[in-house]
Amino acid sequence: MLCLEYVVRTETTGYHVHQERRADQELIPVNTSIEFTLDKDKMKFRTNSKKYGYLVVSETAAAPNP
Repeated sequence: MLCLEYVVRTETTGYHVHQERRADQELIPVNTSIEFTLDKDKMKFRTNSKKYGYLVVSETAAAPNP
């Protein structure tokens, strides 16, 4: 059983997300660029012309770049 958790990082925030449905389980390579939208605790993103749905389980402030 896979329990996929990803960290999606922007310039200001890191989002820890889990896949919504077990049927959608798929491994996404590290450092893959994505386009995403947030709606409350749900994140939808697209990469390589595929769409994915995730639940946001936590948010953290991103460390500033020196």
